[in-house]
Amino acid sequence: MGSHPHGWWILLHLVLFVFWLGGDLGVYYSSRFVINPDLTPPARATALAIMSGLDLGPKICLVLFLPSGITLMALDPHGASLFGIDLFPWWLVVAVWLFAAIWLALTVIQHRTHGSHTLVYRADLAIRCAVIVAMAAAGIYTLLASEPFGVTTNPKWLGGKILLYTVAIAAGLGIRMTLRPFGPAFGTLMSTGSTDQVERTLRASVDGCLPYVWAIWGSVLTAAALGVFKPGAHLGG
Repeated sequence: MGSHPHGWWILLHLVLFVFWLGGDLGVYYSSRFVINPDLTPPARATALAIMSGLDLGPKICLVLFLPSGITLMALDPHGASLFGIDLFPWWLVVAVWLFAAIWLALTVIQHRTHGSHTLVYRADLAIRCAVIVAMAAAGIYTLLASEPFGVTTNPKWLGGKILLYTVAIAAGLGIRMTLRPFGPAFGTLMSTGSTDQVERTLRASVDGCLPYVWAIWGSVLTAAALGVFKPGAHLGG
């Protein structure tokens, strides 16, 4: 049948899925060493450095997942329009990529400064909240409307995928909030050594993130399945 006309963009989208999930698995595994009280503080610091390095990959994938998905929708829109206007003109796709580039820069700075740069932290948080609201609205509308944005191919799977992306972003914010006590506690570990209180705080912070981590894993895997199988979709105008 020949190659798919949008094959490279589909490959990019799939690679983002793979690195997102794979990187998260690496972060989880290394976190077990960070909170292991049987290891020396230098060994735990090394594990933390590895965990932090691995964690940047999923963060990048989360951001780039948005423009890559918009690009795929623009390339195969099935007549999507809003108020009779093409929903994904080329300039809008370019604008989304520029927006993602700004968001990505903020994400990298936020990661490297560990939230110490207040302006970057607030800007990144504002973007994530705005994306959550916008994606949630789009996903719910796509699920509920009979022909969302004029599309007649029953794209309920796409609405579900958008909502799962929203869940993943929200879960990431949950992890960020849960880890707030971790930094000061780890600093105490490195400066004055381990205590029962320090160990409880470290474990509670890391283990408290597990429900959010599982939510991300489930969201990413389910979104990938929806994108591949497109349940309920049919050919249409």
